[in-house]
Amino acid sequence: QVQLVESGGGLVQPGGSLRLSCVASGSFSSINAMGWYRQAPGKERELVATITRGGSTNYADSVKGRFTISRDNAKNTANLQMNSLKPEDTAVYYCKMGIRKFSGVIYDAEYWGQGTQVTVSS
Repeated sequence: QVQLVESGGGLVQPGGSLRLSCVASGSFSSINAMGWYRQAPGKERELVATITRGGSTNYADSVKGRFTISRDNAKNTANLQMNSLKPEDTAVYYCKMGIRKFSGVIYDAEYWGQGTQVTVSS
């Protein structure tokens, strides 16, 4: 069983910073892409940032220059450093990972964390 656990959310004032982390645990061979998504009330879940196993990154236009995604392959961890936060960044943030299992046959699947609330308000 694979589990993703996020941490680091909370309440922050506009202009502030937060750092989210997501750790994968369980039985698997490797992790491919990692990503962060968010869902605000009444809106669809949207991509925030992704990072490949090799370190290539992709960001939503709304967070470019403010957010930085990183990963630690040895610790099965994805991080999202969020700076210059705005009220419109308020949402539940979810991490997603592409997990590879191998037991004679390669099996790839995507897993989601449970989400962590980020609220930007004065």
